[in-house]
Amino acid sequence: MIHQELFSIHTHGRGLINITDRINLIISSVNIQTGLCNLFLHHTSASLTLCENYDPSVISDVEKFMQRFIPDGDALFQHVAEGPDDMASHIKTMLTHSSLTLPITETLLALGRWQGIYLWEHRLQPHIRKITVTVQG
Repeated sequence: MIHQELFSIHTHGRGLINITDRINLIISSVNIQTGLCNLFLHHTSASLTLCENYDPSVISDVEKFMQRFIPDGDALFQHVAEGPDDMASHIKTMLTHSSLTLPITETLLALGRWQGIYLWEHRLQPHIRKITVTVQG
C-alpha cells in the first residue's frame, strides 16, 4: 500500500519546529505496520532534519552554530533579492536536507529514544511551508 499526503506548516520565522507527532498521526491513520516514510519539503530556504528532541538547548545551539557558520548578509553573497538572509538560507538548505526517508514499525516512525523530525525555517520572516509525506508498507 502507498499513501501520499501534502500538508502545510506556518512558521514564525527562523527556527526549528518539531513535526514528529504530525508525521506519526499520518502514518497511524493509514495503519501501515511496517514500511517506509518519505518526507519531501517543497522549498529552497528551509529544510528537514533529524535532531535530539529532549533538551531544547540542542535546538538553540544548532541554530547558533549555523548562524555563525553561514551568517546573514555576508559580503560574499550576490543573491540578496529577498533580503540579507536570502542566500544564507539557500546555502543552509543545501547543507542539510530537503527530504528524509525513515522506517515505520508498528504504525509509528522507528526513531531512537531522543530523536525528532524538525522543519528548519532558515528565513527570518514567517512562511507557509509544504511537505509531502509518502508512506509505503
